[in-house]
Amino acid sequence: MFDYRRSLRTRIFISMIALVVGASILIAGVTIYQFKEEAKELHREKLNRKENAIRANINYVLRTTTYPVDTESLSLIFKEKIYEIQDIHNTEINIYDLKGRLLKSSKATFYMDSVETQMNPQKVEALQNSATKKYVENFKINDQNYQSSYTYILDNYFKPIGILNLPYIEDDGFLQRELKDFLILLSQVYLFMLISAIVLAYFLSKYITSSLQSISKKIITTRLDQSNPKISYEEISYEIKPLVKAYNGMIDELEESALKLAKTEREEAWRQMARQVAHEIKNPLTPMRLSMQSFERNFDPNHPDIEKRVKEFSKTIIQQIDNLSAIAGAFSDFAKMPAQQNESLNAVEIIRLALDIFNDNKIQFSSEKEKIKIKFDRSQLIRIITNLVKNAIQATEHLENPIIAVNIHTDDHNAIITVEDNGVGIAEDMQERIFEPRFTTKSSGMGLGLGMVKNIVETYKGDIKLTSKPDQGTIFTLKFPKTDTHDI
Repeated sequence: MFDYRRSLRTRIFISMIALVVGASILIAGVTIYQFKEEAKELHREKLNRKENAIRANINYVLRTTTYPVDTESLSLIFKEKIYEIQDIHNTEINIYDLKGRLLKSSKATFYMDSVETQMNPQKVEALQNSATKKYVENFKINDQNYQSSYTYILDNYFKPIGILNLPYIEDDGFLQRELKDFLILLSQVYLFMLISAIVLAYFLSKYITSSLQSISKKIITTRLDQSNPKISYEEISYEIKPLVKAYNGMIDELEESALKLAKTEREEAWRQMARQVAHEIKNPLTPMRLSMQSFERNFDPNHPDIEKRVKEFSKTIIQQIDNLSAIAGAFSDFAKMPAQQNESLNAVEIIRLALDIFNDNKIQFSSEKEKIKIKFDRSQLIRIITNLVKNAIQATEHLENPIIAVNIHTDDHNAIITVEDNGVGIAEDMQERIFEPRFTTKSSGMGLGLGMVKNIVETYKGDIKLTSKPDQGTIFTLKFPKTDTHDI
């Protein structure tokens, strides 16, 4: 059964071939049938001409003979002439009287056993009742079809005086040979036509679907987050132009929708950020307000511990101010987009510098090579490593034997950095939200660190993934496109 899920090009190709093959079979069938009919008609005419020629020769003999032209004299008239007629026409001849008794045969005497000396009465009757005064008998010898013809011999007054029999007129062999030769020639012609049709169908189907393939490629590469080129109307068939027009219109609408969506997302992001900022600022303001109210109610300049109380009050206020400053700094860092300086860095060296900041023996670093080159901003890479390592330290604070392992290696196209710890891990239902700007698993902090890391990583066409199991540890895997190390 034909599979309509095939590509349009394949369906066009198969349909064209099927059409050509079907038409060829139909034409071949009609041609063979017509050829057979025409060949039979031609052969009948040929046999009739041969029979008429023999009859003309017999009539000539009857006109020129000195014997009486009657039934009794036929054996004498054609005593020698029958052999001459046989030689001229290369055909055996038998002459019977009107009752079907053999009078004369052109066959040699020792072959006479195969000659019918007395015609079957049915044949005589069939000849008498024939409107054309001719009877043809069909028979087979050694699987070969033959005809035996019976007609009257007429005297000069058109009166029947005998029966002329042409016993072995070949009918089938010549026709079969001609048909075989014709079929061979026809097969060669149709084979050439089929090969030509396949080649033509291939290129024609390719030409028909080329415009659709071009549009398909454009549609596949269409993205909401990038500028999408329109399709040119040049070399586009008339039938495809409405589709191209619709696609180009869709691109315009897509770009407009993308701008609206980006604007809406920015506005929503700023609204969320404003709410988060307001929430985080309120947290230190509340204790500051309570501290101020308490200090105002209980302030006594003559109290013996007044200096101590003022210092404690000042310390509380300063701590809350520091919290506000930290909040402002964290939001500022998150809002900054990394400057894409694309420095040629030896990532191994930069990671070592970042880890030296901690000066902690429980941090283990390994690298498969001394030089792994990436294009990155030095300060941003240090920020990423320190942020991930700081999270690992906080996750392993409760352990007696904490392990923090930082590793860098490469595959065919990427530099791969992993930061692994054996800490508390992250619950599965929280892992999908871990990189959200406002999400955190800690009791303190704003949850901006990993969101900032993801922002930096994706800016440099990198990728960050998390693998974690509760109470077993966490692995952060970062991938960056690597470059050749020869230029470092």
